[in-house]
Amino acid sequence: MPPDTPRDNPALELRDVSKQFGDFQALDGVSLRVEAGDSILLYGPNGAGKTTLLRILSTLARPTEGKVLYEGEDILSNPAAAKSDIGFVSHTTFLYGELTAQENLEFSGKLFGLNNFPQRLLFVLDLFHLRERARTPVRELSRGYQQRVSLARAFLHNPKFLLLDEPFTGLDAASTESLEDLMRNLREQGKALIFSTHDYAQGRAIARRLAAVEGGKIKYDGPIELAPVKLGSQKL
Repeated sequence: MPPDTPRDNPALELRDVSKQFGDFQALDGVSLRVEAGDSILLYGPNGAGKTTLLRILSTLARPTEGKVLYEGEDILSNPAAAKSDIGFVSHTTFLYGELTAQENLEFSGKLFGLNNFPQRLLFVLDLFHLRERARTPVRELSRGYQQRVSLARAFLHNPKFLLLDEPFTGLDAASTESLEDLMRNLREQGKALIFSTHDYAQGRAIARRLAAVEGGKIKYDGPIELAPVKLGSQKL
């Protein structure tokens, strides 16, 4: 079992994590460690457990069994500290439709207590090309623009860990290309990235490590260039 992580090198870690929904076993004894500079493609067929894994890492769901650690400690012992270092994008945007894009970001900024909020707001609005829609109610935005707001919220507090579940959903070609470039550059900033995408070629072009999931288990965890070729067809 890996040693606990010192606080100057934070890591998110699952140790023998299982998650059950009634009779359905979503995760079954999963162990995974995510450290600074990691760039991990989480890949597998629908229903494999990818979304559940990301939700547990993000503290939005609790495991039925096993441990989730941050900086070597149980993540639930200090969830606020972990959340301040995590940016999460889910299938569901969890945006407030009656609020504008900017108001959604302002609400998140208050939750994180950002002292440099005005600068961070302008940064993420420009990063995801949202300035022209910043004062538009989210319910009036297209799915692609809503996804951009969701991404902007995940990056707003400059987190150390980016957990992105199908982040390209609804994005046009130009936005997809920009996000791919952004994700490739996170490693140089010392940030950790773990993301899912149904497009194996797209994920392979971004990630350096592959965690292949099927039936709630990790079937392969290692360098993406050494992964079995058949993974690209989701035959794990």
